[in-house]
Amino acid sequence: MRVTEKGQVTIPKEIRDRLGIKPGSNVEFVVADKGVMLVKNGDATDAFEDFDAWARSVEGTFDTNGMTADKYIDWLRGPRDDLDRH
Repeated sequence: MRVTEKGQVTIPKEIRDRLGIKPGSNVEFVVADKGVMLVKNGDATDAFEDFDAWARSVEGTFDTNGMTADKYIDWLRGPRDDLDRH
């Protein structure tokens, strides 16, 4: 998305719907090591506090073609020779 001359951006509808952001909602930009996170005001004290709920909300949205987590990681970065997986 593009930033306007006033420094404004439009939050995509899908994200507004997922976070429950409506006209008049307060949001914050939280600086992280590698970027910025948009959080609803009040959630910024611990943006990762409800990680389990987030994980459930995205469950099934990533297709690993039937690979287990271990097989997917091995495929992604190659097998680790320093681990004994017996």
